[in-house]
Amino acid sequence: MKAPAVFQNLTLLLAASLGLSATSSLRAEENWPQFRGIHGTGHSEATGLPVTWDAGAVAWKATVKGIGQSSVVNWGDKLFLTSAKADGSLRWIHCLDRLTGKLLWEREVAVTTSETPHQMNSFATASCATDGERVIAFFGPGGLHCFDLDGNPQWQRQVGDFPGPWGVAASPIIDGELVIQNCDAEGPSSLVALNKKTGEPVWTTPRKDSPRGGWSTPIVIDTGERRELILNGEFGVNAYDPATGTDLWFCEGFTGRGAPTPDFAHGLLYVVNGKPGNNYVVKPGGSGDVTKTHRVWDARRQGGRDLPSPAVVGDYLLISSMSGILTTYDAKTGEIYFTERLNAPVSGAPLVIEGLVYFQMENGEVIVVRPGKTLDIVARNTFGADPSEEIFRAALSPIQGQLFTRSQSVVYCIGK
Repeated sequence: MKAPAVFQNLTLLLAASLGLSATSSLRAEENWPQFRGIHGTGHSEATGLPVTWDAGAVAWKATVKGIGQSSVVNWGDKLFLTSAKADGSLRWIHCLDRLTGKLLWEREVAVTTSETPHQMNSFATASCATDGERVIAFFGPGGLHCFDLDGNPQWQRQVGDFPGPWGVAASPIIDGELVIQNCDAEGPSSLVALNKKTGEPVWTTPRKDSPRGGWSTPIVIDTGERRELILNGEFGVNAYDPATGTDLWFCEGFTGRGAPTPDFAHGLLYVVNGKPGNNYVVKPGGSGDVTKTHRVWDARRQGGRDLPSPAVVGDYLLISSMSGILTTYDAKTGEIYFTERLNAPVSGAPLVIEGLVYFQMENGEVIVVRPGKTLDIVARNTFGADPSEEIFRAALSPIQGQLFTRSQSVVYCIGK
């Protein structure tokens, strides 16, 4: 018997809504469009990604000219990353085919007044950002450069000289119609927003002069009452209105070098300093100096300096030092559960997939940890790279069921 029209309509609407939900979910995980993904915190909603592998699981690897430390981002089957000549006079943005690693296009940017990066930094550390129509690369004194996805130049804009012996590393992000860039430098510093279509300035917010510079990439969070642009820095963590650049609140840090990007979980921001000193947790949504009112807890941090970003998984907060000393805390109280060595240096920010934390080590090994009160290493994986020739300082990128990473000059694809 034929169903009444009203039920047919309801069935069609339900099918359409389910299809839309499935498509939206797929699309959300289809692209890893900026440093550490859509939210900038390294958390992926993907399922079924590789947990264990060896060199035999490398689907392809591709060598790009120059050296760099930017992470792989994508839109569809186009991968984007940057590199630079050894002296920084030339920078490149590369577009590779996701399926084969073939170079689709490459664009060159000449830089006449170069910065002087630290030996652990590079002239191409900032990752690209894309919205599916354009891809944007940041090269410090070489400026911000925008191309369409076929490599046609759209605009370029200078945003600072970036003096000092450290170099730059903060990646651009795209938020709505804006490109937002952290321009902390040794001396006068700022946070800037440009129109993503034209490169014209929309707002500029001065930041406190820094003795060293800044390398943290901003993230945008939703507190439930408003959106806040969060930026870790030399003196602590700030929140801004992403539409106007208005300074909303500031929480003082314990030491300097605010390079790690905070994680956002349980309605709280988990913040780590680049120099030795307590890590701390801040409740967003305040106004002015919230150091005494919105700092929820702080805890002694183990390990040395120049840390990767923290990762919160459920009730656990995981923080590794650059030397590979991993500490796990109770995310709600700051109680330390353990401090153990991973036995290799780690520079790249961690990736969280299906409750597991992936640490990309400098020697090319990827250590997968299951968070808990004791150290539980699920896997130690390799790309087959020679650690005497390749250094891995980029973050892992999960894209369409595969994992991508890069050493200074070689891009790797793991998975079918």
